[in-house]
Amino acid sequence: MISNNELKYYSKLLQKKYRSSESKFICEGKRLVEEGFLSDFRCEIVLYTEDFLNENNSFFDDFESVRIEKIKNAELKKVTDTNNPQGIAAVFEMPSKKQANFSANIIVALDNINDPGNCGTILRNCDWFGISDVLLSENSAEIYNPKTLRASMGAVFRLNIYNSENFIKDLQSFKDNGYKNVSSDLEGISLYKFDKREKLVIIFSNEAHGPSEEILNLCDVKICIPGKGKAESLNVASASAVILSELTK
Repeated sequence: MISNNELKYYSKLLQKKYRSSESKFICEGKRLVEEGFLSDFRCEIVLYTEDFLNENNSFFDDFESVRIEKIKNAELKKVTDTNNPQGIAAVFEMPSKKQANFSANIIVALDNINDPGNCGTILRNCDWFGISDVLLSENSAEIYNPKTLRASMGAVFRLNIYNSENFIKDLQSFKDNGYKNVSSDLEGISLYKFDKREKLVIIFSNEAHGPSEEILNLCDVKICIPGKGKAESLNVASASAVILSELTK
């Protein structure tokens, strides 16, 4: 049986400062919990309701050596951030900090993508198109934010994600190791005319502010998606799908 103190402790993981200090995060929903369990992330505990078990009576058959606790619906709401949780949540330990290995042909770099929905969707797009290495700037959304996790549809558990402590320095390091830094922008070479044969770091920037001067100074080329209608621009997550689709052909 889980104690009230434990529930209170896990509910604090909905706040970034506690996720950071405890190096743990909570995710909710059947698919995310399953994705996390199948990954290399260590699962500390799974919390579920009786309603969930009644509808998914074989779900826990493969959950060996993991603590599993049944709780009330009202208790589950305390550790989740959605209005209607799916009846299951789990706590995972954050992996140790990763360092870029400079082995991938294409690396995606997120520059100040501070909207969790956009950040998570770009991670999902990377996963779909086979991009396994992603660099996040210091001011991008936290990948363990519940909204980022949900938008990523489990991609957070499968990708090699590097949280940069000095984004500009890291971009320079990639450049020094033979990568071409490519900025996605409203102006630049057409994506469909761009030579994609080299090792690339594709930089997606905050759509409101665009790439900074520092980043543009480090870029070898800017690329754009030619438009045909009257919309001012594409959402950055939508743009990432178009660009990654073309570059991974």
